[in-house]
Amino acid sequence: MTQTQARQQWMSLLAKAPPADLARLWAAFGDAPAYSFLRAPEAGGVMVQGRAGATGAPFNLGEMTVTRCSIKLETGEIGHAYVQGRDKDHATRAAQIDAMMQGAQAEALRAAVLDPLQEKMQAIRATRSAKAAATRVEFFTMVRGED
Repeated sequence: MTQTQARQQWMSLLAKAPPADLARLWAAFGDAPAYSFLRAPEAGGVMVQGRAGATGAPFNLGEMTVTRCSIKLETGEIGHAYVQGRDKDHATRAAQIDAMMQGAQAEALRAAVLDPLQEKMQAIRATRSAKAAATRVEFFTMVRGED
């Protein structure tokens, strides 16, 4: 996996993480280095596109509110974040973690914050899949005697 792919994965995880879980794990990690805002957290709207059957032509599904933030650590790393909703603290935390994952504390941060978040998100997906599987209907066709 390339560095770009790894960064895409952790940024996706941070964006989708429940804000309360991220805040709890971040607080338990310890003190973060000083940072300055390159772009203070701000809420805005983005157009969400969909595709019929995942293969059809794209169409505009509607708008969604997102909050974006960009920071620069005192050590020089730059972090960015886009999160759904208007939670400025969530966007700031995600940007801080993105920046720190590019530095010397990456492995400790992965073990303390990202891995537990990944496990929780997988458990949520498994629970959701189990609920959906319980409602699945099996259809079959009986063969009739005449051809």
